[in-house]
Formats: sequence, C-alpha cells, structure tokens
Amino acid sequence: MEDFLQKVIEIIVPWAMTHGIKILAIVIAAYVIQKSGGVFIERATRRIIVPDRFLSRDAEKKREDTLIRILTTLLQVLVWIIASLMVIQEFGFAVGPFLAAAGVAGLALGFGGQYLIRDLISGLFIIMENQYRINDVVCLSGTCGTVEDITLRMTTLRDMDGDVHHIPHGEITKVTNLTKDFSRINLNIGVAYDANLEHVIKVVNEVGKTMADDAEWKEHITEAPQFLRVDDFADSAVVIKIFGKVAPAKQWAAAGELRKRLKIAFDNEGIEIPFPQRVIHQAK
Repeated sequence: MEDFLQKVIEIIVPWAMTHGIKILAIVIAAYVIQKSGGVFIERATRRIIVPDRFLSRDAEKKREDTLIRILTTLLQVLVWIIASLMVIQEFGFAVGPFLAAAGVAGLALGFGGQYLIRDLISGLFIIMENQYRINDVVCLSGTCGTVEDITLRMTTLRDMDGDVHHIPHGEITKVTNLTKDFSRINLNIGVAYDANLEHVIKVVNEVGKTMADDAEWKEHITEAPQFLRVDDFADSAVVIKIFGKVAPAKQWAAAGELRKRLKIAFDNEGIEIPFPQRVIHQAK
C-alpha cells in the first residue's frame, strides 16, 4: 500500500507542479480577463455610443445597458471556451481532433442549427436597430411584458402576472414597443346626452392642467391631458376622447390617476357618466 501511495505521489506531484500550475494560471487568467473585459466594455460603450438628441438620458442608459449586457455575455462565452480548450490540452488530450469532431457534429446538426443562426441574425438586427431595450415594455408577436434580458438568441419577458416568457428572436415577426421615447394617455369617457358639452370640455381641460401642474406628476407629464374630440355617439353616452403625452411607461399610472380626478370633478360639477340604457316600447 505504501508503495502504491508513493507511486501515486510521484506521478501527481510532478504533474501538479507543471500542468496543475498551468491549469490554475489559465483559470485565474480567464477570470481576470472576464472581469477586466467587462469593465472595459462598459466604459467603452458609455463613451462610444453617440447620444441621440431625441432620446432622454434614461432611454440612452437603457440602450447602453442592453449593449453592455450582450457584449459582456459574448466575452464570457468566448473566454471560457478558449480556457476550457487550453485546460483540456493540459490534461493530455489533443485539441485538434476535438475541434474536428466538433466540426463534424456541427455539420450533422446543421439542419437544426439553421434555426439558431436565424435567431442570432434576427437578434443582431434587433440590437443594431435599437428596437427595444432592457426594462422596456413590449409586445412581441402577441406576447407582452417587461424586457428582463436580451441575448443574441432570445428575449426574456415578464408579464403582469409575473410569468416569464422566453422568445427566440427568429420567431418574432412584429415588435410593438410601448415605452420608447414617450407614451400617451389615450382615454375615452362617456357623458350623458343631456350634458353641456362646453361645460364638460372646460372641466376636462381644467382637470388635465391641474394634474400636469401637480408636483407629484409634473416631471412625468410633458403635455397636459386635454379634450381632443367627440369620438362617438354611443347607445347611452356621448363618448369624448382625451389625449396627453407622458414619460415612457407612465401612461398606465397617469391614466388611472386622471380617471380618478375626472370622476371626482364630474361628481362635483353634476356631470353624469351614464349607465347603459335600454328603451322598451310596449305594444298598445
């Protein structure tokens, strides 16, 4: 037993002093390159990206964060693939045949790989064209949610129920960005047919202006919600459209607050928001 342990020590110690140290150095170097490369990518991206005068600073930051996330991920994958090949070589395996076998396997999987290539190319154009960024609220081919992550291959969305959707870029045929640059309040409200429309318009505009001047909402509202037009003559109400412009992703909160203020103002001014009505004629 002692002879066996002696032989094992005689084999392991020299290997550890040569190949073992090299493997440790490779892992440390890969870690350092990954961390320092990530810092370099972040600083370079912040400097290189030319600010768009039509975009807010928050929008520019989301764009930069998205590019940094993708480039950092690509760097990590590349660094650890190279490091893994170098470690394999230190264990005595020839890397050349391994790469050749990987190439053959890649050809064998070529039919399935075409979908991966499609996803990568579509993702590249999505990123280059700045169609959406991390933290944007988007609808991708009918699936809506907040963008939690973007890679070259797929986008991860989280919807209002908290469900997470992973969508390959090659399957995206339509992109609707609900929070890019600015958003709008687009609200329809019905009032009774016997209501004085001029009075209604005055109340709506006053409520919109008061809300836009409110300290809580002033920084989020860029154009005060105002009466736009009579949108429809419905069965039980005259439908008016109210239009306003707000910061990205604030349209839902702002519309909810506006509805609350309009209800209070209409109650105070005696303006009725009618219930559905039905006229019944009785045969004589």
